[in-house]
Amino acid sequence: MTLEGRTAMVTGGARRLGAAIVRGLAANGCRTIIHCRNSMEEAKILAGEIRNGGGKTQVVRRDLADPDDIALWFESLSEEIGEIDILVNSASEYIRDRYETMSPADLNRSMAIHAVSPLAMITAMKGRNTPGAVVNLLDTRTSGPDPGHASYHLGKRALAALTRELAVEMAPNIRINAVSPGIVLPAEGKDPDWIERMALTNPMGRWGHEGDVVDAVLYLIRADFVTGEILHVDGGRHLNGCRNE
Repeated sequence: MTLEGRTAMVTGGARRLGAAIVRGLAANGCRTIIHCRNSMEEAKILAGEIRNGGGKTQVVRRDLADPDDIALWFESLSEEIGEIDILVNSASEYIRDRYETMSPADLNRSMAIHAVSPLAMITAMKGRNTPGAVVNLLDTRTSGPDPGHASYHLGKRALAALTRELAVEMAPNIRINAVSPGIVLPAEGKDPDWIERMALTNPMGRWGHEGDVVDAVLYLIRADFVTGEILHVDGGRHLNGCRNE
């Protein structure tokens, strides 16, 4: 798939890895749709940056924790903006909770954001009967136990399962893959030494960079004979039990 002239939506595209992916897609000629929920100011700044560089972009707002009518919302965007043939599911919420104290509301919210809404959008893509590519953003933590982030962990695991199963269900028109990043950005709210400590949990003994994840996403979008793949960008962290802090 060539990226020039394609339309790509990145959920959670206003900040952090989502924003880096938006920049990477725009730099390769994609018209980008920056989805956000609360980060409207960051989204507008990013959109201005892309337009100043000659790119085409648009900001859309939606709470993916409310999955009702997500498919209709996605279809309306396709009608209004143009066919969305690339979807990057990057939106996420990362909360601390444990299995014994996890509330049903938190679990339902995580599943809606990480699995139910992405499923609805992918289904809408298939219904429009045009070729497309989907890349889901996972987390290398899901390769091992993470009892300190129970609802988040279950939501991302559901998205990993959907990646493999939908790759079969949605073929041949839509390819579905995933990138599973490891220690790339400092966790929000952590002290500056956190990323250095966590780098030691990787076999490579260092942390990665946003560009590593962007390169992986771009590869999976372009790789026309690849589907159902989960590409770990984590310095091998998933190979050693994925020890968490």
